[in-house]
Amino acid sequence: MKRIARHRLLAQALGLSLGIGLGLASVPAQAEDFRVTLPATAKNAPVDGRVLVILAAKPDPQPREQVKADYDSAQVFGVTVDSLKPGDSTTVGSGVLGFPTLDLKSVPAGRYTVQAVLHRYDTYHLGNGKTVKLPAPRGAGQNWRAEPGNLFSTPQTVDFDPARPGTIALTLDNVNPPITPPADTPFVRHFKMRSALLSKFWGRDIYLTAHVLVPRDFDKHPEARFPLMIFHGHFPADFGGFRTTPPDPDLKCERSERFNLPCYNRTEQEEAYAFYQQWIGDAFPRFLAVEIDHSNPYYDDSYAVNSANLGPYGDAITHELVPAIEKKFRGLGQGWARFLYGGSTGGWESLGVQIKYPDDYNGAFAACPDPIDFRQFMLTDIYADKNAYAYEGPFGRVEHPGKRDWLDHVPYTMEMENRLELVLGDKNRSGGQWDIWEAVFSPMAADGYPQRLWDKRTGVIDPKVAAYWRDNYDLRHILERDWPTLAPKLQGKLHIYVGTMDNYFLNNAVYLMDDFLKKSDPPYRGVVDYGDRAEHCWSGDHTQPNAISRLRYHTFYLPQILKRIEETAPAGADLKSWRY
Repeated sequence: MKRIARHRLLAQALGLSLGIGLGLASVPAQAEDFRVTLPATAKNAPVDGRVLVILAAKPDPQPREQVKADYDSAQVFGVTVDSLKPGDSTTVGSGVLGFPTLDLKSVPAGRYTVQAVLHRYDTYHLGNGKTVKLPAPRGAGQNWRAEPGNLFSTPQTVDFDPARPGTIALTLDNVNPPITPPADTPFVRHFKMRSALLSKFWGRDIYLTAHVLVPRDFDKHPEARFPLMIFHGHFPADFGGFRTTPPDPDLKCERSERFNLPCYNRTEQEEAYAFYQQWIGDAFPRFLAVEIDHSNPYYDDSYAVNSANLGPYGDAITHELVPAIEKKFRGLGQGWARFLYGGSTGGWESLGVQIKYPDDYNGAFAACPDPIDFRQFMLTDIYADKNAYAYEGPFGRVEHPGKRDWLDHVPYTMEMENRLELVLGDKNRSGGQWDIWEAVFSPMAADGYPQRLWDKRTGVIDPKVAAYWRDNYDLRHILERDWPTLAPKLQGKLHIYVGTMDNYFLNNAVYLMDDFLKKSDPPYRGVVDYGDRAEHCWSGDHTQPNAISRLRYHTFYLPQILKRIEETAPAGADLKSWRY
């Protein structure tokens, strides 16, 4: 096979058609294929990872930036490589799974901009004796397009025809550079610590990083001790949504198609500056606000709970990181003075952490949480349905949509999004949403990777894995099962907000949670609120449009947090030192 590949490359270099003068006319060619080569000068090789070949109908931006779950995505194919040595190549051709088109031979003939990417994997020798190869987090939040050390080819224009035999050569001649960590500022400090718990699980040193927003005059009041607000969500490169200068006057406007706003990036800067102005105001309470980088080999975020596949992130954050932050930045260090909030992934985390660590936090404010009742895992009932991707009858089926807008327009189906993940990486290595849910919620399989809840290609559900999900991570089920013991610890702490037209159907699971909480005995004494026709990720603010409310989490939840502190702080608690 390697000899044939060298002949193909030689033929292309000489401008010859395959089979002329090379004695290869008998080799069947179902489609023009791609040969991706690791340069002989490549460093840190041999390399394990996922090789992606991307064909884009538009030249800009680069093809790797045009890959998305939508129907109008660039075309992508992927294969796994093990120990690819400098100078070696791998072939991507017909029979390799693709997205949106399934197979290379079905890609229409035409002129495309083509690019290859190699997403590197590291080898982990887990504490339980398993060995796995996974993409180590290197500072880009598990974004395979930008992760330092990943290789990619210079984009090139090709005339592609699946009916024409031959090989198109691509060379991985570029490497993503390292990412410089953010520097401390007067308001944003950065704290990094080695987690003993996670290091034992992963078999190597694992670090957690906190971006800590400190109050005005923090250094001038060494006597003050502060409440702690943890803003959970996706990978933060730094503390987001906070800027100490007015919007950039030379900012080039970027349109938000989602919100139909012509210059939404300016709106984001305006809101970030307005937050800063409130933060330093005389009447504003002094808090510590924290975002956590707990990116890991499966995703940009760990979901902040213990997991068979990701390790004890829940214990590491709650019992190692949070006390260390409070010690260094003078937190009050008590459960009554700790709060959780966030949206989407951060919404699930806020509720999940509050429920699993009921004594360690005093309130969760969860906007548009990821599915909190797996009877509506978006649109799938993982316990009753046999197939995750479609409603099935005796003679037909209807595909589940994967996303909608407020008018119910659907850009892709659930199967499409799962297939894209499988193209980007097998064994839950895509860095995608469905893969991380399995990595967090599933038991570990014999090979050291997560057990699939459903077959990634067919959608057929494994009921045994579904039962494991229910017992360990279905938040509504856990509350209902354990309410007699949890109720005294959670009363007044659960606050849930969601738009009735959430883009990912997350309101469905909230309805089911609401049904339970309304009849809970003793009563939960919290909040479930809905934004009429609001999309992802409505915060609960009925006075602002979704485009604005999603940018004001820090300030919107603070009055409720203050009220909670005043109502629940124990006798003798420090309610004054942080009110300077």
